[in-house]
Amino acid sequence: MAFVWFLIFSLPLAIAVAPLLAELQENKLEVNQSGIYVKIYHVQGPESSLTPEFSLSFSNFLLRDEERVEALNSIVAQDRGRGRGRGSTNSALSQRLGYWSSAKSLSIPLNPGLSIGTGNYYFRIGLGTPVKYYDVLMDTGSSFSWIQCEPCKVYCHGQADPVFNPSASKTYKSLSCAASECSSLKEATLNNPLCTTSNKCIYTASYGDSSYSIGYLSQDLLTLSRSQTFSNFLYGCGQDNEGLFGRAAGLVGLARDKLSMLAQVSSKYGYAFSYCLPTANSTAAGGFLKIGKPSLSSFKFTPMITDPHQNPSLYYLRLTSITVAGIPLRVAAAEYRVPTVIDSGTVITRLPMSLYSALRDAFVKIMSKKYAQAPGFSILDCCFLGTVKTISAAPEIQMMFQGGADLTLGASNVLIQAEEGVTCLAFAGWSQTAVIGNHQQQTFEVAYDVSDSRIGFAANACH
Repeated sequence: MAFVWFLIFSLPLAIAVAPLLAELQENKLEVNQSGIYVKIYHVQGPESSLTPEFSLSFSNFLLRDEERVEALNSIVAQDRGRGRGRGSTNSALSQRLGYWSSAKSLSIPLNPGLSIGTGNYYFRIGLGTPVKYYDVLMDTGSSFSWIQCEPCKVYCHGQADPVFNPSASKTYKSLSCAASECSSLKEATLNNPLCTTSNKCIYTASYGDSSYSIGYLSQDLLTLSRSQTFSNFLYGCGQDNEGLFGRAAGLVGLARDKLSMLAQVSSKYGYAFSYCLPTANSTAAGGFLKIGKPSLSSFKFTPMITDPHQNPSLYYLRLTSITVAGIPLRVAAAEYRVPTVIDSGTVITRLPMSLYSALRDAFVKIMSKKYAQAPGFSILDCCFLGTVKTISAAPEIQMMFQGGADLTLGASNVLIQAEEGVTCLAFAGWSQTAVIGNHQQQTFEVAYDVSDSRIGFAANACH
């Protein structure tokens, strides 16, 4: 009898749940009772819906990554020396801001800016009522989220999804200049808000180079699954979006400011998130983004560094040592005492020249016994003949952090394919700032426990 009752009640349940599961699968969203779970995709991956129409050369790929790091380094340097700020505003952006503040028509040549470098990983969100779904770039180096909106008063780049139409959403609202959230834009974007003649609050999200998004500060219903919705989500409704953002609809910021998506959804699951970045050729389950407290058992944690002289929205940690094949680099401990940022949008890890030179020399000493060296490629000056698969005997590199957490890197995290038959060390020398890039983070689950000020690593979490 119990079995009969089970059939009677489970059949309607299965019928009711089927459309929900179909919708979640179609929109690449999943439900997790302990938090929010969404899949992450590499733009160049086999499951990607944002694969560029035109392939990007590896040289241009490295150039875009260099521009990303220059922007981060500029922010860090300004924080240490002159106080926070983006620095000088480029002339094209100045013209745009003049247009928005005066609300007068202005004819300006459309010259797409340089990429902010965050087009490597994306996930899918829902916005509005009724909900529409969009692929958005994930960026731990930014606090503000925005999406392209009709009528695209100045310019919108081509995207994979239809452009969001705010007039079709019953829950959409633009905010006035008197709203407290408008005055919070300076902290989130490092740019002062503007005000139209009709009293609408205007945001400017710029990224240290020619890329930017300008539009209306807005609120709407955010959907991360059928059972995970958040009313009054604050974001930018972009009307002027310049830069090579690929075919993404916008960008979601996961940094530490109160306007970031993380802060806005943290009240339900805690101020923490984690992700696992899949490799570009992953055909397995792939990556994921979880919002909520991570399981403590599988992670090794390091303190999240907070310094009044550093940008409080970026994620800093303290690098304490690097080993190659188990042997520490021959450098003084003081060489590691530099600002170190972990960033989802930077690809190649950057190290101060003293650390990088020691790493490169130790790596070459071992590799040159087995593999022929090749000329350097752009910013990568430690290259060998062969592919990542054939150069399987690359020495393990371990990056140790304060408190005992580490990234123990095998060949796939250490090497990157530069061109056919040439593979390079996926590290580069830089100024007195270190940036842990996403190539070294791939397949690790990286946890950002903001409430307890710590960052954790767990190996082999995805493929």
